[in-house]
Amino acid sequence: MEKWVSMPKVELHAHLNGSIRDSTLLELARGLGEKGVIVFSEFENVIQKDDRSLTEVFRLFDLIHIVTTDHNVITRVTQEVIEDFAAENVVYLELRTTPKKNESVGMTKHSYLEAVLEGVKAVSTVDVDFRPHDGDVRITGNSPPINATCNGSTRKKIYVRLLLSIDRRGTAEAAMETVNLALEMSDLGVVGIDLSGNPTVGEWTTYLPALKFAREQGLYVTLHCGEVPNPKEIRSMLDFLPQRIGHACCFEEPEWEKLKSSNIPVEICLTSNIRTNTIPSLDVHHFADLYSKKHPLVLCTDDSGVFATSLSNEYNLAASAFGLGRREIFELTRNAVEFVFADDGVKRELTELFRIAEQKLDQ
Repeated sequence: MEKWVSMPKVELHAHLNGSIRDSTLLELARGLGEKGVIVFSEFENVIQKDDRSLTEVFRLFDLIHIVTTDHNVITRVTQEVIEDFAAENVVYLELRTTPKKNESVGMTKHSYLEAVLEGVKAVSTVDVDFRPHDGDVRITGNSPPINATCNGSTRKKIYVRLLLSIDRRGTAEAAMETVNLALEMSDLGVVGIDLSGNPTVGEWTTYLPALKFAREQGLYVTLHCGEVPNPKEIRSMLDFLPQRIGHACCFEEPEWEKLKSSNIPVEICLTSNIRTNTIPSLDVHHFADLYSKKHPLVLCTDDSGVFATSLSNEYNLAASAFGLGRREIFELTRNAVEFVFADDGVKRELTELFRIAEQKLDQ
């Protein structure tokens, strides 16, 4: 695994709360058990398992939903998730999250995001670039702002950007509220909108006015697309021409042709697709066909905590399942720089970082 861990990586499809550490979730669940909120013994073994069934995966999601309606927990999880990705040499990270409200503890969607931002500021193991369109300032935990080019610095640096997720269980009004919140915080690292949630719930066109408004206002848009068979919805989503789509598992031939002609980059989450039974096995995964056609792709984790994976592990899986060498995987992640939801200055810095890393690739 070391060759994948040491490689610089780009992560574009990571759900914040689904990337929670097992150890943190275990600690929080034990606390809820002591308060009588849950029966801890019913979750203990599931949290400690690596190879979880689909039923167990959904039980963890339910548990995470309970524990992440507290400001301090959100701040802690955000800090740990960023530090975990940075520890395996992820150099650019987009985290997506659905703003939550919990009236019992005074949590609004706005204060939820403020708690996320506090988590970013709390990161101390690595320098964090979190402000788009601002080449001179960086949030670095308790350190003073320093030049973002990191000249002469030996500290690691990670770019972090936020996407706010529109939940398909919500209303058109709630979707617009999420977009407006993203715009309000666009100078604090919120760069885009994601449409996610249960793909069997609602009509995606309910959220189309909000998504169109988001794009008109300069926000990037990515859509969870084709998680279940729904040709009409898939074609409609592709017609919208989002900057990226996630998963693309349940396409039929007309949808594949439409996707390939549109050249929309696809966020591929191998472990997630297998664990959720969306794809029966890696040997029939659509990654192989899209990769052979040189379609824009990026390997991602989806929910690294729930699915017990890491981006390095996803690289390892892709290499072994599809016969890719170290250079092919390196080129895959380097090419992903073109799909990031960041300005040209960030892309130039990342391109230079990968240029330097390529020189050491065969050493």
